[in-house]
Amino acid sequence: MKNLISELLAKLAEKEEESKEFVVQIEALEIVIFAMLERMEHSERLAIITNIEDALNETQPDDSVNANDTTLLKQYLSRLLTPLTT
Repeated sequence: MKNLISELLAKLAEKEEESKEFVVQIEALEIVIFAMLERMEHSERLAIITNIEDALNETQPDDSVNANDTTLLKQYLSRLLTPLTT
């Protein structure tokens, strides 16, 4: 029983580490994209943001994608891109 608990704790720790790495990768990409967009001319930045929003609106998820996941993605993109439109 102790071995089973020990193995489960080890797997849990491994998953937690993978999750932390994933979060760091996402945050790094966010910083890079934000910096790139911020350096662009306002009109170029708005054009890219509009293209992203249009592409997202045209995309229809299939049954394998949870509707909540799609909503979260749209909310996150909005939060990420809105400061760049001003």
